[in-house]
Amino acid sequence: MKEKTWHKFPVLFSLYIAQSIPMSFFSTVVPVIMRQEKYSLVSIGLFQLVKLPWIFKFLWAPMIDNKARTTKQLRNWILFSELFYAIVILSIGLFDLQTDFKLIVILMIMAFIASATQDIAVDIFAILQLKPGERSLGNSMQSAGSFVGSLFGTGILLIAYYYFGWTNLLILLATFVVFAVVPLLLYRKPLHNESETKQRVSFVEIYRFFAEKGKHKRVLILVFYYSGIIGILAILKPYLVDLGYNIKQIGFMSGIFGTSIAALSALTGGFIVRKAGRTLSMYLFLSASLVAAAWFWFMTRTTPSLPAIYTGIGLLWGAYGLSTVAIYTTSMDIVRKGREGTDFTLQIVITHLSSLIIAVLSGKIGDIVGYRGLFAIEALLCLITFIVLFYSLHPKKEYGNF
Repeated sequence: MKEKTWHKFPVLFSLYIAQSIPMSFFSTVVPVIMRQEKYSLVSIGLFQLVKLPWIFKFLWAPMIDNKARTTKQLRNWILFSELFYAIVILSIGLFDLQTDFKLIVILMIMAFIASATQDIAVDIFAILQLKPGERSLGNSMQSAGSFVGSLFGTGILLIAYYYFGWTNLLILLATFVVFAVVPLLLYRKPLHNESETKQRVSFVEIYRFFAEKGKHKRVLILVFYYSGIIGILAILKPYLVDLGYNIKQIGFMSGIFGTSIAALSALTGGFIVRKAGRTLSMYLFLSASLVAAAWFWFMTRTTPSLPAIYTGIGLLWGAYGLSTVAIYTTSMDIVRKGREGTDFTLQIVITHLSSLIIAVLSGKIGDIVGYRGLFAIEALLCLITFIVLFYSLHPKKEYGNF
């Protein structure tokens, strides 16, 4: 790697972790606090709707593609989105969760909109800043930043809440978000592929993306690639509860150990993709998912030991971390010029929606066939995904070695 080119990677890491920590806190820790405040399970379930902006962010991605085409424009979009994000977080801290719940929910939705907007702008920045050979490492920063943010947001901040309280914790969170943009302000390297464009990106571009020849193959990959592990991830905590582990133990096993493994595997995955190439890496990472699913199926023959459980969690989260690098990197490879934000966002939203469907179905299937049956189905989905990959990547290899 040439001198000074590495500076872009900590910039990306700081921006992705800045959006991830508050999101993780709001979506996972706040429900715990709500339960302590005697909110109903229905209210807690409905609270998850605050995450909808991240599902529908593709709707305003074309607008950002139009407005953010140069280094200065992208910097401004990221900066103002991040500052607005911080202001909303600070505002939330000024209200009481018990008496001002509806207002806090509205503010959280605004925070998630700002975070989703920042994410689109950062994705455009990454795509235009990273050369093809750097994208795997860049997406390692993205994935690792998200996992580290989840680790802090779901674990450390929950502990900090008991020491600092609601208002002080939100002030600290807003302060962190502001400081996270400092590396971007110090980074002055122009975009690798900077250009002013007069061609307007409209909502029709979403249809045109899917209408392009061969895109159905890409959609199949996006739908299936995580399918063999998402169901296990969704049911992991209930499975551990049924094995007799308490909340504190489960929090460490999945929330700290598992997420840490995912972050480390994401960092490793970038180097693997860089050396082995896109196509081979996708097969290798899918093999890791198959091993994880098979391990969980194997464990259900009897009551698993603690080392076996930790091994399974490590395999599961490790496969997830590797898979995110593969999906993000190959998603960047096929974006259209001038439509980077729209195309990348569309692809990631497809993975979110398919994962959501599988996660919901996993509970129902688990009730019918039990954990052993569910884990067998997940392993079968991995095998089906191998067929999907072979169909989609051959004989034309859409993702060559860089």
